[in-house]
Amino acid sequence: MAGLVVGGVTITHPERPVFGEGGPSKGEVAAYYEAAGHWMLPELRGRPLSLVRCPQGAMGPCFFQKHHADTLGEHVRSVTLEEKDGSAAEYIYVDDVRGVLELVQMNTLEFHPWGSRVDDPDKPDRMIFDLDPAKGVEWKAVVAGARMIRERLSASGLESFVRTSGGKGLHVVAPIRRGPSWEKVKAFCEGVADALVAEKPALYIAEASKAKREGLIFIDWLRNTRGATSVTGWSLRARPGAPVAMPLRWEEIARLKTGGAFDMKKALKRAKTLEADPWEGIARLKQALP
Repeated sequence: MAGLVVGGVTITHPERPVFGEGGPSKGEVAAYYEAAGHWMLPELRGRPLSLVRCPQGAMGPCFFQKHHADTLGEHVRSVTLEEKDGSAAEYIYVDDVRGVLELVQMNTLEFHPWGSRVDDPDKPDRMIFDLDPAKGVEWKAVVAGARMIRERLSASGLESFVRTSGGKGLHVVAPIRRGPSWEKVKAFCEGVADALVAEKPALYIAEASKAKREGLIFIDWLRNTRGATSVTGWSLRARPGAPVAMPLRWEEIARLKTGGAFDMKKALKRAKTLEADPWEGIARLKQALP
């Protein structure tokens, strides 16, 4: 089959299955990102990105990519950032849906932005708590954990937002006014996680040890460091069934049964019928880190 033009971008091999036999094709993935793009862009544009690229589809080997290459497409931007060793490297970012689609043409399935922007990467403007339940933990416990984080943040004067991870859990996201360093943001997030563990040690863990996680919900606060990323809302996940990380209103989470409740088909329907952004107002909040 000849290339399919989606949003002005030619998608080669659009018929190729991306999520296994009978799953969405590359052309359908591109059509999804074109439809969801305007909902997705506010959280994505102007931020350094890590991509999950899967040249043989989600069932084959995939890899993370954070450095820019000219082959990615003319609307895929680059920004020079300092690496941990002090050297400079060109990182990826996009400003529009066309850039997203050019990355889809290069077999990108997942989009993971930084918690800061390309114009000031050392000043974070977003905090993320990832609730990752161990096998056997009930969904209602994950929902309760997300609500507890919301209450903790609210007590510090911070409004927060929620999304499914596209896996087993939920992400709680709080925007902040730019200014504090990554170290201060990381310390604050660690404090929130540690406080929940101290309150309910039989439910939560805040350290990344897989050996200690059995029966617990890991509150991952470690994404709040320079260069760390977290999957963006509306992004597909490179997993069986084509699940999507979905931004929600707080009252919606109790009606779900899993963090993978939205597959691509359900997400596409939501993208086309949604009247208002579930995270309406997040960009206007000017709340300071306590």
